[in-house]
Amino acid sequence: MNAAQVAQPDATPSLRRPSLGFTLGKYREILIAVAFFLLFDLAVLVLNFYVSFQISEDAVSINLSGRQRMLTQRLSKGLFASELAVANGPLPAPLADELRLATRLFDETLTGFRQGGAVTGGDGKAVQLVAASSPKSADILARSVALWAPWRQLLSHTTLTPDDVRAAAAYARAHNLALLGLMNELTTDLESAANQRASQLRMVQTGGIVLALLNFLFILFKFIRRLRQSDDATEQATEETREILSVVREGLFLLTPQYTLGTQLSRSVSTILGQAVRPGDHFLTLLAPMVSARTLDDARGYMDLLFLPHIKEDLVQSINPLTEVAITTTDALGHKHQRHLSMRFNRVTADGEIRHLLVTVQDVSSRIELEQKLQGEQQRAQREFDLLVRAFETDPGALRGFVDRSEASLLEVNDLLRQVEAGSDAKQLRRIVDAVYRHVHAVKGEASMLSLDLLTATAHQFESQIQKLREAGTFAGDALLALPLPLEELLTRLQALKRSVLRDRAASPPAADFSVPMTALVARIAQEMGKPTQLTTSLAPLTALPTASHEALQKVAVQLVRNAVVHGVEDGSTRAALGKPATATVDVTLHRNDTNQVELVVRDDGAGLDVARVRARLQALGWFKGAQLDEMSTAQVLAQIFRPGFSTATSAGEHAGRGVGLDIVSAEVRRLGARLLVSTKPDHGTTFRVRLST
Repeated sequence: MNAAQVAQPDATPSLRRPSLGFTLGKYREILIAVAFFLLFDLAVLVLNFYVSFQISEDAVSINLSGRQRMLTQRLSKGLFASELAVANGPLPAPLADELRLATRLFDETLTGFRQGGAVTGGDGKAVQLVAASSPKSADILARSVALWAPWRQLLSHTTLTPDDVRAAAAYARAHNLALLGLMNELTTDLESAANQRASQLRMVQTGGIVLALLNFLFILFKFIRRLRQSDDATEQATEETREILSVVREGLFLLTPQYTLGTQLSRSVSTILGQAVRPGDHFLTLLAPMVSARTLDDARGYMDLLFLPHIKEDLVQSINPLTEVAITTTDALGHKHQRHLSMRFNRVTADGEIRHLLVTVQDVSSRIELEQKLQGEQQRAQREFDLLVRAFETDPGALRGFVDRSEASLLEVNDLLRQVEAGSDAKQLRRIVDAVYRHVHAVKGEASMLSLDLLTATAHQFESQIQKLREAGTFAGDALLALPLPLEELLTRLQALKRSVLRDRAASPPAADFSVPMTALVARIAQEMGKPTQLTTSLAPLTALPTASHEALQKVAVQLVRNAVVHGVEDGSTRAALGKPATATVDVTLHRNDTNQVELVVRDDGAGLDVARVRARLQALGWFKGAQLDEMSTAQVLAQIFRPGFSTATSAGEHAGRGVGLDIVSAEVRRLGARLLVSTKPDHGTTFRVRLST
């Protein structure tokens, strides 16, 4: 090596701190460019903020001026409806409230346009309204006030009389269109002012973009000589990408046309998919154990489409079968878990060629769970609304009687549950559970008869909890601690009916025609069970009985009729095979017999009671042994159908299977001091008679 090739350093080199002037000289142009850029950006930001703030105020003004147009029509419509209403009586409260609200909003907003200040926005919250400042707007507002003042005067009375309503409606016919036209002019003028400000903002932004581009080109020119360092920068970027992929929460990886994973994938992919994932793995092989074969085939077809260059990517996004897919994974302990994943596919192109698909995988289980909860809440709200609608359609007397009886019955349930203690006797607990079951089932029966489906479903759920206790055989008092919750839910819904439906209705006598809701109940049960059934009734003496007897016999009738349709009559094909009419008949009568007793008769033309089936069921329940059943007479066997928990149904549902309907009948008959007689004939039907001395 010679001196021309390598410069030899001084023997005693000195370390010299670069001077400030040297530093500024080296970076002066860049620093000046950056300073101008920051200064300009700050100026543009301030202008943008100022103009955007004005546009935001304009948007509020335009929105409220549009609402003013709507309010003129809303007020006129309300007045015309009120005018019709007062022709037939006093002004209904909802219409009066609507007129006051529309008047207040219109007057408040009109004042806000003239003077500025806080007004009520479209969402019911206060917004700040800037006074309209243009001469044209001021003129429009002056004319609007002149038209509005007489109208407001007519509507400003605390109590609107029919004369007030008619006068205001006449004024609306004469001046509504003129006031509407002025509000349209105001909106047009405000929109014109907003457009001018928007144009200013666009000019500022356009100028900012142009200057930013010039500044960018200058900086780019200054740094272009450093492109030799691009390899190092690329390597650094690659390393940073690896770091990002190691911490990013979404699963990210590239997919080749052969469905294999690329070399770069985020660490979270394995966690999200619940299995070890490596570069080069086949994507469909990873999916196979988690999704159905149908979903797997659909996913393959979808990815094939994305790799076809003539297919528009945006057009096929909607058919992605993995946008929201439920997968099943197995943890280290062998437990299976279901989660919901969202997989998005985007093309990665180079030189116009589709090289890869970028796959983004997210665990959306929490969002799906939240959506399901929201949907459940919406359905619950809809059921609550349907209950109120149905209650409003129900005869007030029948509804009031049902609510009063049910409330009293549920309060009695509450008293029974209060008697329960941790050390209560098992037999006593069994009696309490059976009594609670009877009360709840009776409430469900009446609710079903009135088509109050939400109450029926709530009572049915309550029954299900009680049924679990009964099926448990023996249980302690602690097992009943959960029952007050569904009880409270039922009582709350009954209270809601009293507050929202019965509060403003005058006390009504009990519904005279009990047969109407019972006929509807029979039709509904028959349709759900596929057993065409016709109900005939003759219950005229029912209303003449004392209230206690009336209500008790009504409960008995409901349970016996339900029992007849569910258990007694056959389906249409069976009846046809027996030569019977396709439509079964259930007959309910109430009369005084030869001994002057009140007699309730419920008769059906169904299959009759199957004594052999009753015997088999009693033995299956373990209530009697075979030898005991052989010694029992037919009457003794049939008497067991009234015991709590007895049912010949193979499965429990809303209408049958829990062995409580006839238990209620037996309890009510005993409470009345009446007699219950049963007669049955195979293939001809069954007759229940309740005889009461009065």
